[in-house]
This record gives sequence, structure tokens and C-alpha cells, in this order.
Amino acid sequence: MPLPSSSKALRLALFDLDHTLLPIDSDVSWANELARLGLVDPEWQRRRNDEFYEDYKAGVLDIEAFLAFQLGPLGEHPRHRLEAWRADFLARVIFPAIHDPARALVQRHKDEGFRCAVVTATNDFITRPIAQAFGIDQLIATEVETDAKGEFTGRHKGLPNFREGKVTRVAQWLALEGLGLEDFNESWFYSDSMNDLPLLARVSHPVATNPDERLQAHAQAQGWPILELFKSSEA
Repeated sequence: MPLPSSSKALRLALFDLDHTLLPIDSDVSWANELARLGLVDPEWQRRRNDEFYEDYKAGVLDIEAFLAFQLGPLGEHPRHRLEAWRADFLARVIFPAIHDPARALVQRHKDEGFRCAVVTATNDFITRPIAQAFGIDQLIATEVETDAKGEFTGRHKGLPNFREGKVTRVAQWLALEGLGLEDFNESWFYSDSMNDLPLLARVSHPVATNPDERLQAHAQAQGWPILELFKSSEA
């Protein structure tokens, strides 16, 4: 789709991550990695993952319960060991799943002078290197709490970056520069999920990207563009 060409305009491009820029879910994939490493019981992990994912798709996810499940293991191991496991996980699972159409979408916005940010509910420990792999420095994600020594506590800090929380967290980021969404001539948000409807409804250019069935139906009813970056997706 064509992008604005005026170099004087304030322009913003926001990108969800899982099933939007990535054809997989980095949260679910990391949980599977913990099971592969023997750090959690594989059967229990798989069952809870499936339950939370079904709740997410249905729009009824208890974000606090999910974060307790997802972040708890981070508090059980030294940070240097977690970072080594993460590096291997990213190299084997995530980086090969970054495909050219997603890279090109981001690059097109960057070339047109947009401010770009990844806006994801997935925690920043997992997603910061992924955002950087797309050449995006600004990450707005659920933040993992650390103690005085920099070790993870297994809890989140601040407002989870989920549903309405994404609107608040984006507003907080822009406010640091004295800006609000209303100050942008063009604001774009790419997402696959109905859970992101609060932020999609606030930008001037919402784009349903690889949308789930509920978001696709909503986008069609609203006349929003639908973008398919991938032929298929996997959890």
C-alpha cells in the first residue's frame, strides 16, 4: 500500500510482533524452549500454554495470571544463564522466522521517515533483540522486573502492554517527547489480533495484518485494509 510522501509530516508506524511481523508467537515459542531445556514440566507447560492461547484468541486472557506463568521461570535462574539460553533460542527459532515481506514493510516506513516502534504484549527480555533485528530501536513491551543486582524476579513491573494498556504505554512514550497520537499527520498500527482493537481504533491507519478471524471480520466491516504478509502461520 502507498505511504505518505511529504517529508514535513509527523508520521508514526507501530507494529505488533507475534503473528504480525513474525509468523510465529515468540511467547509460546519461548515457553516451548523452556520445556525443551527441561526447565519446566513439558506436559504441564504445553497444557497451560494452550489454555492461555485459547483465552487470548477469545479475548478473555487474564493477563496477570499469564504473566505469572510466563515470567516465573525467569526468577529461578541467573540472568547470564537465561541470556545464553535466549541467544541460542533466537538463533535457532526466531531469527529464521523473520521473513523478507516483514522486513520490507518495516524498511518502507523507515525509508519514508516514520518514527517506528514495536508494540507487543510479550516481555522485553524476549522481544528487545527481535525488535533490533528489524532495525527498530523503540520497543514498547511488557517489562520484566529486576532486583537491585539486575536479576529477574519472575514478575512484571508497571502496566502490562496488553489491550488498553498498549494505548496508555504508547501515550506515555510519546509524552516524553511532548507529543500525542493526535499530533501525527499519519499514524499506522499493524496487528493480527482483536485484542489490539483499542490501539487500532486510535490510529489514523489501522491495518489488520495476518488477522485472526475476529479481526478480519471487524476490519472488513470497518473498511480497514487487510495485509497478508505470510502464506501461513504457526504457533
